[in-house]
Amino acid sequence: MKDNALVTGFKTTRQQSLQACEPLAIDDYGLQAEAFTSPPKWHLAHTSWFFETFLLKPFLPDYQPFCEQYEVLFNSYYNAVGEQFPRPKRGLLSRPTVDEVMHYREHVDQAMMQLLSMVDHSDYLQICQRCRLGIEHEQQHQELFYTDLKYSLAINPLYPSYMNGLPEKQLTESSVSEPAAMQWCEYQGGAVAIGVDEAPLSHENFSFDNESPRHTVFLQPFALANRLVTNAEFAAFIDDGGYQRPELWLADGWAVVQSENWQAPLYWRERDGQPVEFTLHGLLPRNPDQAVCHISGYEADAYASWAKARLPTEAEWEYAASSQANDHHEYMTLQPSPASGDQPLLQLYSDCWQWTGSAYRPYPGFSPAAGAIGEYNGKFMCNQWVLRGGSCVSQANHLRPSYRNFFYPQDRWQFSGIRLAKDL
Repeated sequence: MKDNALVTGFKTTRQQSLQACEPLAIDDYGLQAEAFTSPPKWHLAHTSWFFETFLLKPFLPDYQPFCEQYEVLFNSYYNAVGEQFPRPKRGLLSRPTVDEVMHYREHVDQAMMQLLSMVDHSDYLQICQRCRLGIEHEQQHQELFYTDLKYSLAINPLYPSYMNGLPEKQLTESSVSEPAAMQWCEYQGGAVAIGVDEAPLSHENFSFDNESPRHTVFLQPFALANRLVTNAEFAAFIDDGGYQRPELWLADGWAVVQSENWQAPLYWRERDGQPVEFTLHGLLPRNPDQAVCHISGYEADAYASWAKARLPTEAEWEYAASSQANDHHEYMTLQPSPASGDQPLLQLYSDCWQWTGSAYRPYPGFSPAAGAIGEYNGKFMCNQWVLRGGSCVSQANHLRPSYRNFFYPQDRWQFSGIRLAKDL
């Protein structure tokens, strides 16, 4: 990425965060339904904190922080930076106000423009690298903005809409009369390479540190389903007693099903005897051909067992995805669609993140960056599962075969779904 492209990318990303907030009422900015979600206002402030903490304070001479206390208020999890305000209480921060957070963003943006103009700075390459990481970080929070907001709006019995009406293109796709049939794409496997060799903080060929280093794995012959599991198919699992059959579930998953009384995917509802689901467009009729979404890893694994299949490994998924062109969406739909297209593997990136059966662990030879910034991914490589692909609220430039998303297997507020795999 050339320097002018970096500046453009920074400005565009910062503006996208503000544009995402345009449909909000002022009352929405502080919504936080659970500890694992964050309010929209906090996302706006934290992404500014990132640029301030990792770029402006260490590299811009005579930089004056907007507010010293923000270092604690908007620190997410960086222990090496210092104290953090308790995550479950972020929704209680009525101050700073939304206006003050917007002024904070302006303050950081102006200072970043000054810093990025210092092409003779002795640390200019590192500045560019960290700026690119900051851009990618903010784009991750743009995705979290939608998932967190959806969860917080869904607890309201009014089922309010974030944005009215599905995009015209998605309405057209949703009216497909012949949904893609479930087929199997076969792969011979063998010794294959996954991961990336690029420097993790390169601002030209960016990848997160957890995508490196590139290494060889051995795959037995396998097959992947050509599309994601649909609402109708998951409903058949429910109708067959899927949530009442312990033999289908991992032990930890069965314990969660019992304690949480799960009976269906997170946002499925019934209204006047009709199946509906809560979306960012409010309550909509449940489309039987749409990819089932907001599924936990435990539910995905149980469904796969019921379907006489399994979840793919992350290496299988990446190897298969690398064999065909990227089919990602060029627009953010905010809601999955039925499968369509003519590539062997459909819905790789456009609808739901896909659970794998792989634990989130470091690749052989992985080494986190020095200092606080090394906490970005490495310290979470424990007790989580890898998801691959992308979703209807992902930023397009994040959608690549090597991207490793990760969540705890009980999490289902993300746009996560199911792609089946089987041995040959």
